[in-house]
Amino acid sequence: MEKKKEELTLEEAFNKLETVISKMENEDVPLEESFQLYSEGMGLFKDVNDRIDRVEKQVQKMQADGSLVPMPPVGE
Repeated sequence: MEKKKEELTLEEAFNKLETVISKMENEDVPLEESFQLYSEGMGLFKDVNDRIDRVEKQVQKMQADGSLVPMPPVGE
């Protein structure tokens, strides 16, 4: 039985997304299947992106004294 998106680890989700992309690049894929693959890929992409966003918000930087402070956004 295949795992649902929420049950996939981040690495599994990336691997599955890579597989979907590889299938879509195959010229022999029927149009209807391409649409299904696209939909599946976009769902995986959104899930992965959301999970990465959540992790980024939780990342903290440790000070020399051992205290934790939120990591500033990239570019600041």
